Amino acid sequence: MLREKILVLTLFSIYCLSSAAGQNKSFSALFAFGDSILDTGNNNRLLTLLKGNFWPYGWNYDYKIPTGRFGNGRVFTDMVGRISHTFYENTLWRKLYFHVVKSSDIAQELGVKRVVPAYRRMRRIKPDDLKTGVCFASGGSGIDHLTSRTLDLYDLGARKFAVMGVIPVGCLPFHRFLFGGVFAWCNFMMNRISEDFNTKLQKALIGYEVEESFKGAKFVYVDMYGSIMDLINHPKAYGFTEAKRSCCCMVTSIIPCRNPDEYVFYDFAHPTMKTYEVISKPLVYQMRKGLA
Repeated sequence: MLREKILVLTLFSIYCLSSAAGQNKSFSALFAFGDSILDTGNNNRLLTLLKGNFWPYGWNYDYKIPTGRFGNGRVFTDMVGRISHTFYENTLWRKLYFHVVKSSDIAQELGVKRVVPAYRRMRRIKPDDLKTGVCFASGGSGIDHLTSRTLDLYDLGARKFAVMGVIPVGCLPFHRFLFGGVFAWCNFMMNRISEDFNTKLQKALIGYEVEESFKGAKFVYVDMYGSIMDLINHPKAYGFTEAKRSCCCMVTSIIPCRNPDEYVFYDFAHPTMKTYEVISKPLVYQMRKGLA
């Protein structure tokens, strides 16, 4: 019988699978520490300013029911689970869990060191699961925070880390509306800051692998910035007709659009389900290849 494996997603910012390449392994659990882009509904039980449990969120989800996901349907976390099912025939869906700590502030307040050990007490998790699984981390809250949280997971036994770069913040519909003028241009300075951060993050990850503190660990950088920017710059190539405005939930889109699949963004900051579908498969392949 094939050994079950754990995929741990650890994301520490507003932005945020892989097994050994060529091996037909299954993932028995998916852990996500992050916020709205990954949130599959845990936000419903938290005291937060923003909620996604009302219409028009969930418009394209099963039975058109809002679940707390910030989008018209499934989010990135769902897509990772779906793709792992495609790649691994024996994926155990009945054991697939989505644990999302809402917002970077809450994640920082709780501390991954306090959250992760709780998962280790789950009966299905064995000491080797973190060692053989994959930690998926977003660097959006700063490299210093990422380093300390990653080291916490490393001390627990994690050895594979996929770190996702910052998205093009200046091209979010909300920022286009505020700073883009009549033509709703992307904000150059915001994107420049994102690019600079991602460059430093990639260099840091190269350094991690040779540090004694992360001996035996593997790190791969996931280019989320380039993936979304490609859709923004060439929307028609991917079947989109609108990359500047959101489908709903803004002054410019009080009445929701009829077809969210034509939009890159669903609301002021969150991609549509189709966007997740387009970018997730190559990103997962990138992670699997880099962590092989």
